[in-house]
Amino acid sequence: MKSTIHPQYRPVVFRDRGADYAFLTRSTAETDRTTEWTDGRTYPVVDVDVSSASHPFYTGRRQVLDSTGAVERFNRRYRRS
Repeated sequence: MKSTIHPQYRPVVFRDRGADYAFLTRSTAETDRTTEWTDGRTYPVVDVDVSSASHPFYTGRRQVLDSTGAVERFNRRYRRS
């Protein structure tokens, strides 16, 4: 394996600021920002818009997107008799 062509794989903190949630994992994501983790060490931090703490699928706060009844109209139109 060539050592000069692969990105650095290191611990990185991913932070969802909207949900006030962060987790430490390993990644090749590049960033200039850093944060101090609970273990006292400083790690690079990547801010994300959505995580499992804020995504409606994982939180159970899903909304019905079919407010116009498109599925019902489709089923009525193509129903087999």
